[in-house]
Amino acid sequence: MVAAAVLALLLTGFYLSWRATRLDRLHHRVETARAALDAALLRRGSAVLDLASADGLPPDRARALAEAATAARRAPEGERELAESALSRELRALLEPLCATAHLRDHLTEVAGAARGVQLARTFHNDAVVDTRRARRSRLVRALRLAGTAPLPDFFEIDDEPPAAPPPSAGSDTL
Repeated sequence: MVAAAVLALLLTGFYLSWRATRLDRLHHRVETARAALDAALLRRGSAVLDLASADGLPPDRARALAEAATAARRAPEGERELAESALSRELRALLEPLCATAHLRDHLTEVAGAARGVQLARTFHNDAVVDTRRARRSRLVRALRLAGTAPLPDFFEIDDEPPAAPPPSAGSDTL
């Protein structure tokens, strides 16, 4: 009887330890995904600034893009989602109708690739947040406070639809 009680306590301890470790790994996954998202947003901002400084872009479009990218980069944490969404809208509005020269096409391709990277990074981040929140909703986790003092992770919701990729140039080889 005593052996069964000790075994039950031991198994319960192992289970609780496993749950706490899993929560820790999920929180680490959210932090890693957030860092990757921040890096993708910075890459997109840099690509947009490179495009804005390139020759061949009309000055008013270049200025609007540079201002939107700078505002997104400098936005405080509480306003970052809005600033990044504004940059996404600015990219689509200014670049999709643009007929690109060969010089600009490389910059546009880089911006479109960086924007797709933001879209993927945001998806991975939000998926990690969903998994972590689901694990933290458990009654056992809440009752025993297995999440410790870790804050509940937040979603990063932005308009991340990338601009259309530039069409291939007339002289380029396509398969």
